[in-house]
Amino acid sequence: MARLEIFAKGNLDVRDTLLFQKLGNTLVWNGVNGILTGHHSCKARVKHETWTRSDALLESSGKIPEELTDRGLPLGPYPLSVQFGTSLFNSDADVFVLSIQPEICVRLVRHRRDGFLFFPYNRQAWKADQLEWVGSSFIDAKFLEPEESMANLQKIIERIRARSNSPILIYNMSSFVPGERIHCHAGLDGLFSTRVKRFNLALVELSRQMGISVIDVDRVLAEAGCARMMYDSVHLNENGCRAVAEEVVRVLQELGCLSGGTA
Repeated sequence: MARLEIFAKGNLDVRDTLLFQKLGNTLVWNGVNGILTGHHSCKARVKHETWTRSDALLESSGKIPEELTDRGLPLGPYPLSVQFGTSLFNSDADVFVLSIQPEICVRLVRHRRDGFLFFPYNRQAWKADQLEWVGSSFIDAKFLEPEESMANLQKIIERIRARSNSPILIYNMSSFVPGERIHCHAGLDGLFSTRVKRFNLALVELSRQMGISVIDVDRVLAEAGCARMMYDSVHLNENGCRAVAEEVVRVLQELGCLSGGTA
């Protein structure tokens, strides 16, 4: 059986759909291989890394800033080695999978003196001295706008393609917000659903220009009924994971990725 090497750079949307999803200690979804098994002569091996944001990735040299070392920061799924790593650009994967979810949702901080970007994950649970340090050493970085994000993603795509012709897939994001029933948007410039729609439209233009494939999470979940596919406006449930993974397999099949892979 051939093996398909997938490098997935993203957060729970990517990990849950392609690798697995657990609720507590219970495995509720076993990833994309649950679809490939029995239907395709190919098995996927997924390497997953979390992603803070495109601007932080592009600024990273692969070296962890000395200011951050030996501080014992409880960064959970966002360790310094990943936040400042550049393995995406050195991978020989058969397929690259990215997501715009962190572009939309993640708020970073920037070091006052050295200028690097950093994600202080779950800092509300940090020790008092760690909180004092991050408050005095960093300032909040603004959220990305769609134009900034797509310009960054274009550079990331170009760096990947400089050494690989493998397909690049990018997840968009569902614009469904449970309970939202707005019909007049006057004065409502900061709506999360509107922000998602703006990024989704910008990703369509990036796909048109760069030839990358969009995993249309927004459409997939809407077709199946978002309320049945999501825990909230960001997190998919088991049904949502399966539906998005099936869309990934469909796109990979159309791209011819499932007929080969690594033996």
